[in-house]
Amino acid sequence: MAAALWQHVASFDLVHTHSVFLWPTRAAARIARHRCVPYVLAPRGMLVQDLIRKKSLWAKRIWIALIERSNLANAAMVHFTSRLEAEEAAELDLPIRQSCIVPNGLDMPPMDDGYQGKPSAGVASDEEPFLLFVGRINWKKGLDRLIAALPSIPNCRLVVAGNDEERYQPTLESLAVKTGVRERISFVGPVYGEHKTALFRRALMLVLPSYSENFGNVVLEAMAAGCPVAVTPEVGAADIVLESGAGGVLDGDPAKLGAGICGLIADPQALRRMGERGREFVARHYTWDVVCLQMEEAYKQAIAGQVRLPARG
Repeated sequence: MAAALWQHVASFDLVHTHSVFLWPTRAAARIARHRCVPYVLAPRGMLVQDLIRKKSLWAKRIWIALIERSNLANAAMVHFTSRLEAEEAAELDLPIRQSCIVPNGLDMPPMDDGYQGKPSAGVASDEEPFLLFVGRINWKKGLDRLIAALPSIPNCRLVVAGNDEERYQPTLESLAVKTGVRERISFVGPVYGEHKTALFRRALMLVLPSYSENFGNVVLEAMAAGCPVAVTPEVGAADIVLESGAGGVLDGDPAKLGAGICGLIADPQALRRMGERGREFVARHYTWDVVCLQMEEAYKQAIAGQVRLPARG
């Protein structure tokens, strides 16, 4: 990759690097600087004070001091996907000259009955109500909070769909046994495509109770499928949930989280309206044709050196 960049990077108008604390993005930024090509750096939720403290603190501090500060200081633009991500990065007092906030996008699934026949793994029957979590099984996703809240949410299962690359699932299963809800939880592994959309369409609500989430693509995916959503304030897409009226932003404390979810799912008609509002909102603001225009404009501004950080609301 480095050899290819040295040979070809000068033929491009702009380089867009994704993530920090990784060799490929360091190499791309260094080579772009040597070739006098502007580059955009997207930290993808990794410039968060609490996350740095909790994992590899000293290694990341050394990396920031020796490498990442220079990469950020020389970036034509730093690309954040949400207001929350930009604010969390600002707490680190890093040398960010210019930045933009452009969200992630997605393709809208068709709104037809074609998904109704798809099997919903881990769900015993079509009549069985369930909450849904979709994503990596990782400590920062806050599944421990959701499992601890489940005893206060009666007559409802939890379906957890995602990959367990860090072997965190046994910890969650032990917690579920201690709280007396193990029989109400199904870990179904990762789901994709139409099977994922079928789960969204069948679920009472998607719940994303993360401790830290720079954006949360799964929130948009659920909304696009007409599924109401509940998130914690630490999720970057929380602003989208509030603005669209597609669900609720709930305190992560298990007692408050459980009470909030109960309040949201108590009225089936209100739930249906949340799902409809979410789908309409995503179709207007977060499809790729909309997001790509925003990213194209950000690239033009980065090249011209005129981008400014949007005012925080």
